[in-house]
Amino acid sequence: MRLPAVLVLFLLAAASLGASAADLPAAGTKAAPAPAGCPPLLDKRFDRLQDEKPQDLCQYAGRVLLVVNTASFCGFTKQYAGLEALEQRYRARGFTVLGFPSNDFAQEKGSNAEIAEFCESTFGVKFPMFVKSAVRGSDANPLFRELAAQTGTTPKWNFYKYLVGRDGRVVQAFSSMTAPDDAALVKALEAQLAVPAR
Repeated sequence: MRLPAVLVLFLLAAASLGASAADLPAAGTKAAPAPAGCPPLLDKRFDRLQDEKPQDLCQYAGRVLLVVNTASFCGFTKQYAGLEALEQRYRARGFTVLGFPSNDFAQEKGSNAEIAEFCESTFGVKFPMFVKSAVRGSDANPLFRELAAQTGTTPKWNFYKYLVGRDGRVVQAFSSMTAPDDAALVKALEAQLAVPAR
């Protein structure tokens, strides 16, 4: 006996509501399945810094990204202000900064809540940031492992920067010494923004 289409849809919806939090992928893991058009680099989940809620990086597919490992007690920490200004300047054109706090260089010892408070109150950071994680070595989170694989370079210090094109491929890596308003970085960023979104 064939069931009416409405009843079939109802049963499918009810079954999907039975999924529990345990069924969700862990932070930093691949979200399954990836939405159409989500490049492999972004097919990952990380917890948001402010509330530790899982975020799918596929939501940034088609945007130009600057992925940065950050720290609160570093000589380059003032770059937070420049990164936020860069985000504000180019956001409407399809640009996003993604910040990943890390204690790999022993300059980010606070909790996620303390890091979030510091970034907001000191530098007015609004761009997306994720919970503290390793960005180099065997413990590096999956995104930074893939960034290293694509570029052949890992962060040498805090505020190392990877420019990612709309297609989800790394275009260029920039050292910590490269300020967010550096002419070479801005030129490379604007060149990527000129590429039409697919």
